[in-house]
Amino acid sequence: MSGLLNAIFGTDKPVVAMMHAGALPGRPRHDAEKGMHNILDALARDLDALQRAGVDGLLFCNEADLPYQLRTGPEAAAAMAALIGELKAEINRPFGIDIVWDPVASLAVARATGASFVREVVTGVYESDLGVMQPDFGTIKADQRRIGAEAVKIFANITPEFASPLGRRTIAERARSAAFLGVDALLVTGPITGLPTDLAELRAVKAAVSQTPVLASTGVTVDTVHETLAAADGVIIGTHLKRDGVTWNPVDPARATAFMAAATIARTEMVV
Repeated sequence: MSGLLNAIFGTDKPVVAMMHAGALPGRPRHDAEKGMHNILDALARDLDALQRAGVDGLLFCNEADLPYQLRTGPEAAAAMAALIGELKAEINRPFGIDIVWDPVASLAVARATGASFVREVVTGVYESDLGVMQPDFGTIKADQRRIGAEAVKIFANITPEFASPLGRRTIAERARSAAFLGVDALLVTGPITGLPTDLAELRAVKAAVSQTPVLASTGVTVDTVHETLAAADGVIIGTHLKRDGVTWNPVDPARATAFMAAATIARTEMVV
C-alpha cells in the first residue's frame, strides 16, 4: 500500500506540508489593494522554509477563502494556477492541489501546473456548515478524463472538516466503498482545520482498506507524530508548522525543522 506514496514522494510514510495561500480574488478576505504580489511573497517564504526543513511534499490550498464554497468561480482556479506558475522554478518537492471544496477546480489546476495529486471530498453525502455536500464521483472522474488529468491521484477526504456524514454506515464501510470506487488514497481529518485526527478512526480505516494508502490529514504535532505515523501511511500538516501554531501565520522554520526531525526518528524506528 505504500507503493503509491513512495512513487509520488520518494519515501514511505511521507510528510506533506500545507502551502496556505492568502485569500484569493473574489473572496471576502482578499486584499485587493495589496493584490496577488502579497500572496505570492508569503507563499514563497513558506515554500523556502518548508523545503529547507525537509518535508516530503507540499499541498497548495486556498485555506483563507472563508467562507468556503462547494463550487468555486474560475477566478480561484486561475489565481492558484498563476501563483504556482510563479513559484514553479523554486518548487523541488512533489505537490498537490486543494481548492476547497471543488474537486473539478482542483483537478484543473493540477493538470495545468503539473501537480501529482488533489485533496478533495469525492464520495459520500454530508451535512455541513457549507450546506449539503453531495459530490458526484462519476462526473468528477469523467471530468478528470476529459481534461487529460488521469495521472493526477485523488486523495479522498472521508471525514471532511465542518461536516458530518449522513446515513448509518461506519467509517470503515465508507472507506471500503471509496476504495472500491477507485480513489487513490484515503484521508481522515479532525472536525476543523488544525484539530487532531481521531486515531481510533484512523486505525479503523487502515484496517478496512489493506490496499489503499491512508493518511492523517489534520492536527498532527511534534508530540503526536510517532503514534500517528504508527497508525497511518503518512500525514498532511499545516497549522502546527506555523508561528505560534496559528493557521494564518507564516511557517515557523524552527517548528518545521523540529517536526521533521521527530518524523524522521519515528520513521527510522518503524523500519527497525
